[in-house]
Amino acid sequence: MTIYVIISINPAFMTKFVKKDQLNSRWYEIDATGAVVGRLATIVSKIIRGKNKTTFTPHMDDGDFVVVKNVDQIKFTGSKFQNKKYYRHTGYPGGIKETTPEKLHENKPGEVLKLAVKRMLPSGALSKKQLSKLKIYSGENHPHSAQNPEFIDLSKLNDKNIVRN
Repeated sequence: MTIYVIISINPAFMTKFVKKDQLNSRWYEIDATGAVVGRLATIVSKIIRGKNKTTFTPHMDDGDFVVVKNVDQIKFTGSKFQNKKYYRHTGYPGGIKETTPEKLHENKPGEVLKLAVKRMLPSGALSKKQLSKLKIYSGENHPHSAQNPEFIDLSKLNDKNIVRN
């Protein structure tokens, strides 16, 4: 005697994947005046990766564009601005180079934030594509006002996001 069991799967409970033609990117604007670098980088990396959306898929670029202005006024907590070290290697023997955020900030103000966000993304080709959605500007003005970016107020998300004197 053979017993057959029929299992019916309700399509409402199946995982839905977003197709490329269904992707839509939004624009966000963040004012980095007095913002803590690490906290700002976590918020930015979640947005450009798309983890703030319900349609997040790890293998697709479903992230949004982020415009960070006033990046020349970002802050580090403690003495990390002088004591933290960034290392890179030239590829030659004995070619390890080190710098501090203070020196890096003098030459390229946005590079400190870009490095922090880059290191929060998984490595690979998709990461490079997602990192290109980050737009960093030193001043108040930026050329992306035509996209009508939504403003994100960091101080309203958490009190620790902004350093207050």
